[in-house]
Amino acid sequence: MRPSRPALSHVRTALSVGVASFCLALLAEPVAAQAVQTPEQKALIAKRIDLEKQLEDIAVVDRKVMVKMRDGKRMAADIYRPKNPSGKVPTIFVRTPYNFNFWDVKNGAPRDMTHELEAVKRGYALVEMNERGHYFSEGNYDILGAPLSDGVDAVRWMSTQPWSNGKVGTTGCSSTAEWQMAVVAQNEPALATFNVQGFGAGVGKVGPYYEQGNWYRGGAVQMLFQAWIYGEQNQVRPMFPADTSQADLIRASKAFDLDPQMPPVDWDQAFWHLPENEILKAVDGPKGIFADAMDVPTGGNMIARTPNSPAWRKGGLWHDDMKINKPGLWFMSWFDVSVSPNLAAFNQVRATAPKNVADEQYAIIAPVLHCAYTRATEHTMIGDLDVGDARFDYEGLVFGWFDKFLKGVDSPVVDKQPKVMYYVMGENKWRNSQTWPPAGAVTRDLFFTSGGKANTLYGDGKLVDTAGGTDQPDSFVYDPANPVTTLGGGGCCQGNAVKFGSFDQNPQLARNDILVYDSEPFKEGTEVSGPITVTLYVSSDAKDTDFTFKVMDVRPDGKAFNITENIQRMRYREGYDKPPVWMKDGEVYKVTFQPIDTSMFFYPGHKLRVAISSSNFPRFDRNLNTGGNNYDEAKGVIAHNAVHHDAAHPSKITYTIVPRTTP
Repeated sequence: MRPSRPALSHVRTALSVGVASFCLALLAEPVAAQAVQTPEQKALIAKRIDLEKQLEDIAVVDRKVMVKMRDGKRMAADIYRPKNPSGKVPTIFVRTPYNFNFWDVKNGAPRDMTHELEAVKRGYALVEMNERGHYFSEGNYDILGAPLSDGVDAVRWMSTQPWSNGKVGTTGCSSTAEWQMAVVAQNEPALATFNVQGFGAGVGKVGPYYEQGNWYRGGAVQMLFQAWIYGEQNQVRPMFPADTSQADLIRASKAFDLDPQMPPVDWDQAFWHLPENEILKAVDGPKGIFADAMDVPTGGNMIARTPNSPAWRKGGLWHDDMKINKPGLWFMSWFDVSVSPNLAAFNQVRATAPKNVADEQYAIIAPVLHCAYTRATEHTMIGDLDVGDARFDYEGLVFGWFDKFLKGVDSPVVDKQPKVMYYVMGENKWRNSQTWPPAGAVTRDLFFTSGGKANTLYGDGKLVDTAGGTDQPDSFVYDPANPVTTLGGGGCCQGNAVKFGSFDQNPQLARNDILVYDSEPFKEGTEVSGPITVTLYVSSDAKDTDFTFKVMDVRPDGKAFNITENIQRMRYREGYDKPPVWMKDGEVYKVTFQPIDTSMFFYPGHKLRVAISSSNFPRFDRNLNTGGNNYDEAKGVIAHNAVHHDAAHPSKITYTIVPRTTP
């Protein structure tokens, strides 16, 4: 997903290093042209020209091929395949809304062709195609490249080319991955396997999660899309006439890569605008699917939908009633937008596919931000948290995977790969398992308690082994005009508004609208790997409000690093497929958050901390507490909220422990 232009080069860099090597160059930001080239630029251009020559020496290069879909619209593709192969070759398919123009118009030189060259050297045809409504591809854009038939038509086309062995595999990260699952579920015979990386925005409803492509969390809107769509819903854009020749398109693409240069937006300020459905209008963004009715499969106007709106079923999302019967290689990360729905999708496919296919699902869960897999170093930093050497040979595994499932050859790298490989933060080690959660995992409960003054880091909130005592609720004031601002966590694409990752939370915990509960120090090292669930008994004088939690690892020196977080909009506490339910002043309600997964090793002397509040903005939109639509309201009301805890109201955190029998 692409954020606003002020952060574009940073996020593109993050994306480019996060995907399999043959996808990396697709998202790379070109070096800015200057009137006088520096020696570094001259060297870069010379390298690019040399790579292009190497590619032309070994590959058949066929660019700006306009592939017709069933409705007559044409999608632009670049094709790279081996010259004089010993037989027909399999295809690696990369479909993206991002700019993969072969010519770097700012440098006046070819784009970096390292990854195209590598794919061809390994005996693959690589097909890069833009989604509908982007760059040289025709039609109007709907999120995830809908209609689904585009993906099916593209696979059928390339698998029937004279050079194809009839097998296609998909790969990519973020928006280059998110379309894959729903297309794979169409069960097109030629689509032999898939590799999805950082793919949360492709998952609609799975198990208890109704995130609808990262749009929601617990019924609250995840605001990343408001920045991302600003640069994507480009319904008014330059297009070439339908009868433009391929040669002219290639020639034109050296002058016009059609990459929109959006005016800069200060998202740190823009996200505060109310009403929410006018945020893009307020920054003079283009009209499109975010808040406008559109002639696309889903109808647009995404912000006005509810988590169970039928419109979510009309686009490119995968839902858990869509069977997947293809081998899958799944990459996820602990600090991505929605790792838990991703893991639920992985488990769903393993549970519903035929046994032979279920046994061909493999997952890697890395300790990095969105699509930053290959950015891991000897000292991998997630915000301010050093999680050690998290490097892994993703390229070798992906090519080994395609060797096995597209070429049908032995792949030692796949044969030795565990079904689930996950990274334990804190301990800073990769661990292997056959399942998620790992075999032998057990749950533990810690109950919230206090003397009624858990507010701030300096309050009396505790986490204890048993619920009991008299109810001395912890109360706080939630003012939508003064929300708790986002400090780290998992996410993506919010420009200069949020720094994601893990940071010491203590500076923020002095706020009186945050309740803080600490466990006793761990007496022995403990691996917490698996889902975390928080159950609260709450009350409010507002008709509707939100509750949030954040889990932290508190070190002996007092620093408290966030591990994971979640939110729940109270109107959806009885289910997302049911009518909203409202709160009444003086009544206490039970609410259980959706499970959220992590993997952290707590050393002896460390404590587990949970912070409770009612906002985490702009990671999630603010509940204005009125019980109205929220998205079209300009004013909110203050809510007086409380967390209750006693034997009758056992508010608790349930976390998953993996007992250790070996180091």
